[in-house]
Amino acid sequence: MEISQIIPHIEALIFASEKALNANDITELINNAFGFLEERISLDQVESALNGIQEKYSTEFYPFELKQSGGGWQFLTKPDFHKTIAQLNGDKFLKRLSNAALESLAIIAYKQPITKGEVEAIRGVNSDYSIQKLLEKELITISGRNEHLPGKPLVYSTSKNFMDYFGINSTDDLPKIREVLADQLVEATVIKPEDFTDNSVLEQTEEEETPNLPEETDGYEAESNEEDETPESPVH
Repeated sequence: MEISQIIPHIEALIFASEKALNANDITELINNAFGFLEERISLDQVESALNGIQEKYSTEFYPFELKQSGGGWQFLTKPDFHKTIAQLNGDKFLKRLSNAALESLAIIAYKQPITKGEVEAIRGVNSDYSIQKLLEKELITISGRNEHLPGKPLVYSTSKNFMDYFGINSTDDLPKIREVLADQLVEATVIKPEDFTDNSVLEQTEEEETPNLPEETDGYEAESNEEDETPESPVH
Protein backbone atom coordinates (compact mmCIF):
# COMPACT_ATOMS: atom_id res chain seq x y z
CA MET A 1 0.00 0.00 0.00
CA GLU A 2 1.35 3.42 -0.96
CA ILE A 3 1.88 6.12 1.69
CA SER A 4 -0.66 8.33 -0.07
CA GLN A 5 -3.24 5.58 0.51
CA ILE A 6 -2.26 5.17 4.17
CA ILE A 7 -2.56 8.87 5.08
CA PRO A 8 -6.40 9.12 5.03
CA HIS A 9 -6.67 6.05 7.30
CA ILE A 10 -4.17 7.51 9.77
CA GLU A 11 -6.04 10.81 9.82
CA ALA A 12 -9.32 9.00 10.48
CA LEU A 13 -7.83 6.95 13.32
CA ILE A 14 -6.29 9.93 15.09
CA PHE A 15 -9.44 12.03 14.63
CA ALA A 16 -11.75 9.32 16.00
CA SER A 17 -9.54 8.15 18.88
CA GLU A 18 -10.32 9.32 22.42
CA LYS A 19 -6.64 9.01 23.37
CA ALA A 20 -3.32 9.79 21.76
CA LEU A 21 -2.10 7.11 19.35
CA ASN A 22 1.56 6.32 18.81
CA ALA A 23 3.06 4.99 15.58
CA ASN A 24 3.00 1.38 16.77
CA ASP A 25 -0.72 1.62 17.63
CA ILE A 26 -1.50 3.06 14.21
CA THR A 27 0.52 0.40 12.39
CA GLU A 28 -1.27 -2.41 14.19
CA LEU A 29 -4.73 -0.92 13.71
CA ILE A 30 -4.29 -0.39 9.98
CA ASN A 31 -2.85 -3.88 9.47
CA ASN A 32 -5.80 -5.33 11.38
CA ALA A 33 -8.22 -3.34 9.21
CA PHE A 34 -6.59 -4.56 5.97
CA GLY A 35 -5.70 -8.05 7.05
CA PHE A 36 -6.56 -9.40 3.61
CA LEU A 37 -3.56 -7.64 2.07
CA GLU A 38 -0.54 -9.84 1.44
CA GLU A 39 1.92 -7.03 2.17
CA ARG A 40 1.53 -5.47 5.60
CA ILE A 41 2.42 -1.81 6.12
CA SER A 42 5.59 -1.10 8.10
CA LEU A 43 6.33 1.22 11.00
CA ASP A 44 8.63 3.25 8.73
CA GLN A 45 5.74 3.85 6.31
CA VAL A 46 3.48 5.04 9.13
CA GLU A 47 6.15 7.37 10.50
CA SER A 48 6.74 8.84 7.03
CA ALA A 49 2.99 9.33 6.62
CA LEU A 50 2.77 11.03 10.03
CA ASN A 51 5.50 13.46 9.03
CA GLY A 52 3.60 14.25 5.85
CA ILE A 53 0.34 14.81 7.75
CA GLN A 54 2.10 17.05 10.26
CA GLU A 55 3.55 19.18 7.46
CA LYS A 56 0.16 19.33 5.73
CA TYR A 57 -1.69 20.74 8.73
CA SER A 58 1.09 23.14 9.75
CA THR A 59 -0.03 25.58 7.06
CA GLU A 60 -2.14 28.63 7.93
CA PHE A 61 -5.09 27.19 6.02
CA TYR A 62 -5.98 24.82 8.90
CA PRO A 63 -7.07 25.91 12.42
CA PHE A 64 -5.71 22.68 13.92
CA GLU A 65 -2.46 20.74 13.70
CA LEU A 66 -1.04 17.27 14.31
CA LYS A 67 1.17 17.17 17.38
CA GLN A 68 2.80 14.63 19.66
CA SER A 69 1.14 15.11 23.02
CA GLY A 70 0.12 12.82 25.86
CA GLY A 71 2.30 9.94 24.67
CA GLY A 72 1.14 9.87 21.05
CA TRP A 73 -0.29 11.80 18.10
CA GLN A 74 -3.35 14.07 18.39
CA PHE A 75 -5.13 16.75 16.41
CA LEU A 76 -5.04 19.94 18.51
CA THR A 77 -6.41 23.40 17.78
CA LYS A 78 -3.77 26.04 17.17
CA PRO A 79 -3.16 28.67 19.90
CA ASP A 80 -4.67 31.46 17.78
CA PHE A 81 -8.10 29.85 18.16
CA HIS A 82 -8.05 29.05 21.90
CA LYS A 83 -10.12 32.12 22.86
CA THR A 84 -12.76 31.17 20.32
CA ILE A 85 -12.93 27.56 21.58
CA ALA A 86 -13.18 28.87 25.16
CA GLN A 87 -16.58 30.34 24.32
CA LEU A 88 -17.81 26.86 23.43
CA ASN A 89 -16.38 25.12 26.49
CA GLY A 90 -17.55 27.78 28.94
CA ASP A 91 -16.86 27.07 32.62
CA LYS A 92 -14.97 23.87 31.83
CA PHE A 93 -12.23 25.88 30.12
CA LEU A 94 -12.02 28.38 32.98
CA LYS A 95 -11.42 25.91 35.81
CA ARG A 96 -8.36 26.55 37.92
CA LEU A 97 -5.71 24.68 39.87
CA SER A 98 -4.80 26.05 43.28
CA ASN A 99 -1.25 27.12 44.09
CA ALA A 100 -1.03 24.20 46.54
CA ALA A 101 -2.07 21.74 43.84
CA LEU A 102 0.45 23.20 41.38
CA GLU A 103 3.23 22.94 43.96
CA SER A 104 2.40 19.31 44.69
CA LEU A 105 2.08 18.51 40.98
CA ALA A 106 5.49 20.03 40.22
CA ILE A 107 7.14 18.01 42.99
CA ILE A 108 5.53 14.77 41.80
CA ALA A 109 6.48 15.48 38.18
CA TYR A 110 10.16 15.95 38.99
CA LYS A 111 10.51 13.44 41.85
CA GLN A 112 8.21 10.61 40.72
CA PRO A 113 7.53 8.02 41.94
CA ILE A 114 7.10 9.75 45.30
CA THR A 115 5.05 9.27 48.46
CA LYS A 116 2.69 11.85 49.95
CA GLY A 117 4.97 12.09 52.99
CA GLU A 118 7.90 13.01 50.79
CA VAL A 119 5.81 15.67 49.05
CA GLU A 120 4.84 17.10 52.46
CA ALA A 121 8.48 17.07 53.61
CA ILE A 122 9.43 19.23 50.62
CA ARG A 123 6.44 21.59 50.88
CA GLY A 124 6.42 21.79 54.67
CA VAL A 125 2.61 21.55 54.84
CA ASN A 126 -0.06 18.87 54.83
CA SER A 127 -0.85 17.90 51.22
CA ASP A 128 -3.94 15.70 51.61
CA TYR A 129 -6.25 18.15 49.83
CA SER A 130 -3.99 18.89 46.86
CA ILE A 131 -3.14 15.22 46.28
CA GLN A 132 -6.83 14.33 46.34
CA LYS A 133 -7.66 17.09 43.85
CA LEU A 134 -4.88 15.99 41.49
CA LEU A 135 -6.21 12.43 41.63
CA GLU A 136 -9.74 13.64 40.88
CA LYS A 137 -8.50 15.60 37.88
CA GLU A 138 -6.54 12.50 36.77
CA LEU A 139 -3.29 14.46 36.55
CA ILE A 140 -1.56 11.94 38.81
CA THR A 141 -2.02 8.23 39.46
CA ILE A 142 -1.20 5.78 42.25
CA SER A 143 1.66 3.84 40.70
CA GLY A 144 2.40 1.40 43.53
CA ARG A 145 3.85 1.29 47.03
CA ASN A 146 7.27 2.05 48.49
CA GLU A 147 8.33 -1.34 49.82
CA HIS A 148 11.31 0.12 51.66
CA LEU A 149 9.44 2.55 53.95
CA PRO A 150 7.46 1.62 57.10
CA GLY A 151 3.84 0.89 56.28
CA LYS A 152 4.65 0.65 52.56
CA PRO A 153 3.01 3.98 51.66
CA LEU A 154 1.44 4.66 48.26
CA VAL A 155 3.62 6.31 45.62
CA TYR A 156 2.35 8.77 43.03
CA SER A 157 3.35 9.49 39.44
CA THR A 158 2.05 11.77 36.70
CA SER A 159 -0.54 10.40 34.27
CA LYS A 160 -1.00 10.57 30.51
CA ASN A 161 -3.57 13.29 31.16
CA PHE A 162 -0.77 15.31 32.77
CA MET A 163 1.24 15.20 29.54
CA ASP A 164 -1.85 16.12 27.54
CA TYR A 165 -2.62 18.95 29.99
CA PHE A 166 0.77 20.57 29.47
CA GLY A 167 1.13 19.64 25.79
CA ILE A 168 4.19 17.42 26.20
CA ASN A 169 4.85 13.94 24.87
CA SER A 170 6.75 12.59 27.90
CA THR A 171 8.20 13.80 31.19
CA ASP A 172 11.55 14.11 29.40
CA ASP A 173 10.07 17.19 27.71
CA LEU A 174 9.70 19.00 31.03
CA PRO A 175 12.07 21.97 31.45
CA LYS A 176 15.19 21.03 33.36
CA ILE A 177 15.41 22.47 36.88
CA ARG A 178 18.79 23.97 36.01
CA GLU A 179 17.24 25.82 33.05
CA VAL A 180 14.36 27.14 35.15
CA LEU A 181 16.67 28.42 37.86
CA ALA A 182 19.01 29.98 35.29
CA ASP A 183 16.12 32.08 33.95
CA GLN A 184 15.38 33.38 37.44
CA LEU A 185 18.92 34.20 38.57
CA VAL A 186 19.58 37.92 38.85
CA GLU A 187 23.00 39.23 39.79
CA ALA A 188 22.80 41.15 43.03
CA THR A 189 24.02 44.75 43.29
CA VAL A 190 26.72 45.03 45.95
CA ILE A 191 26.47 48.21 48.00
CA LYS A 192 29.16 48.98 50.55
CA PRO A 193 28.53 51.33 53.49
CA GLU A 194 31.59 53.39 52.57
CA ASP A 195 29.97 54.18 49.22
CA PHE A 196 27.64 56.55 51.07
CA THR A 197 28.81 60.07 51.84
CA ASP A 198 26.11 60.45 54.50
CA ASN A 199 27.61 59.23 57.79
CA SER A 200 24.13 58.67 59.23
CA VAL A 201 23.55 55.89 56.66
CA LEU A 202 26.85 54.24 57.63
CA GLU A 203 25.98 54.39 61.34
CA GLN A 204 22.50 52.96 60.67
CA THR A 205 24.04 50.05 58.72
CA GLU A 206 26.46 49.22 61.52
CA GLU A 207 23.72 49.26 64.16
CA GLU A 208 21.26 47.11 62.18
CA GLU A 209 19.87 44.32 64.32
CA THR A 210 19.41 40.70 63.34
CA PRO A 211 15.69 39.96 62.78
CA ASN A 212 14.00 37.52 65.11
CA LEU A 213 13.38 34.16 63.48
CA PRO A 214 10.11 32.28 64.07
CA GLU A 215 10.32 29.27 66.33
CA GLU A 216 10.23 25.87 64.65
CA THR A 217 7.12 23.78 65.17
CA ASP A 218 6.55 20.08 64.81
CA GLY A 219 4.23 18.70 62.15
CA TYR A 220 2.89 20.33 59.02
CA GLU A 221 0.51 23.26 58.73
CA ALA A 222 -2.73 22.84 56.85
CA GLU A 223 -2.36 23.86 53.20
CA SER A 224 -4.43 26.55 51.56
CA ASN A 225 -6.90 25.47 48.91
CA GLU A 226 -7.33 28.98 47.48
CA GLU A 227 -7.51 28.83 43.71
CA ASP A 228 -5.35 30.90 41.37
CA GLU A 229 -5.48 31.94 37.72
CA THR A 230 -3.87 28.85 36.14
CA PRO A 231 -5.89 27.49 33.15
CA GLU A 232 -7.26 24.02 33.68
CA SER A 233 -6.13 22.49 30.41
CA PRO A 234 -5.19 23.23 26.79
CA VAL A 235 -7.98 23.29 24.24
CA HIS A 236 -8.25 20.34 21.87
